[in-house]
Amino acid sequence: MLALADCNSFYASCERVFDPRLRGRPVVVLSNNDGCVVARSAEAKALGIAMGIPFFQIRDLVTRHSIVVRSSNYTLYGDLSARVMAVLGRFTPHLEIYSIDEAFLDLGGASADRLTECGRSIRRTVLRWTGIPVSIGIGPTKTLAKVANHLAKHAPAAGGVWSLADPRDQAAVLARLDVQDIWGIGSRLAARLKRAGIATGLDLREANANHVRRLLGVVGERTALELQGLPCLALEEIVPPAKSIIRSRSFGRPVQRREELEEAVATHAARAAEKLRQHRRVAGAMSVFVATSQFRAAPYANAVTFPLDPPTDDSARLIHAALAALRPIFREGLAYQKAGVMLGGLEPRAGLTECLFARYDRGRSERLMAVLDGVNRRLGPDTLRYAAAGPCPPKRGSAREGGSRPWHMRREHASPRYTTRWDELPTVKAI
Repeated sequence: MLALADCNSFYASCERVFDPRLRGRPVVVLSNNDGCVVARSAEAKALGIAMGIPFFQIRDLVTRHSIVVRSSNYTLYGDLSARVMAVLGRFTPHLEIYSIDEAFLDLGGASADRLTECGRSIRRTVLRWTGIPVSIGIGPTKTLAKVANHLAKHAPAAGGVWSLADPRDQAAVLARLDVQDIWGIGSRLAARLKRAGIATGLDLREANANHVRRLLGVVGERTALELQGLPCLALEEIVPPAKSIIRSRSFGRPVQRREELEEAVATHAARAAEKLRQHRRVAGAMSVFVATSQFRAAPYANAVTFPLDPPTDDSARLIHAALAALRPIFREGLAYQKAGVMLGGLEPRAGLTECLFARYDRGRSERLMAVLDGVNRRLGPDTLRYAAAGPCPPKRGSAREGGSRPWHMRREHASPRYTTRWDELPTVKAI
């Protein structure tokens, strides 16, 4: 049996952990540069706020219903996600982290009559230890666990846990479930299935396998088999290594000066290098890209890709290469809205072959990067940074806060990074 643990309204729940005043109030979290709604609490959903709606379209609604607005705080969300996954890992040695707020657990050691109680124990422990509410769906396959989780979230009587271990329960539930709500079946595929007379999850489960394959291909056939209780999607306990690393952000305000665009590109290159070293890999190729707003009269976008020989994870080399690549694609007089860096040709650092004619000292580079990462790990991000990346973003509440660079992300409703910054720890006042 598998369990799917899915955090409820994860970003909004993270905001509530350190600010209990938000409990019971509608909360929305905005995308980069405070553009669109990317997360909603249950109370915000009840007000009809749609996912992805631009923030400016709901300003009146926000005022009328006293909706709490937060800018994306991915540092906080990532840290709390890691804590949730660590707690889930205590319940099983076989865990697949599916996304920032979802994970599959193998409950092979639990007896059939204890599955629901096991799910309740997981839910209680995660809430008590992290403050994050989760829903637990249990089933013999990933797809059925997804269906069970959907019911756990939306059926108040379930108490946040639903088990589809019994085949008879599976048939009853699937008969009431629109085929569009099945994992991996979106509106386009659902329309195709309904034209073929397959309208519910039970219809899909009972359909002829060859007919399903003709309609949906082999992936759709696997979904139908999973609904029958036949596992086709294995638990992926080891995350496959990334084939590329991309660092990119839309700017808080349009950027016209080359110096400011260079700062943004240098920052992205440095961040990508940090991630390379975290995964103990080196890059053999780099792409640098820039773009103006797609809504301007004559939008401009350009990119350049080039090899890195020898492959490297050195921040200084990557920054130097990125800035050199930026110069030929920069156009004077344009207002740039976005820039970024992509690293490709990734390979393990341990298997890197030394180059006889290399112009840099690899050993010295590794020692320097180890010091750079060690200082920033102990004292906080950007304690040490390359000057090409410009000054650090100002701290919240500092005298410089209004003087950030145009390319810095706009975050007017940001909450503190409670768990990762000493200067943003919660303050408790005892009277």
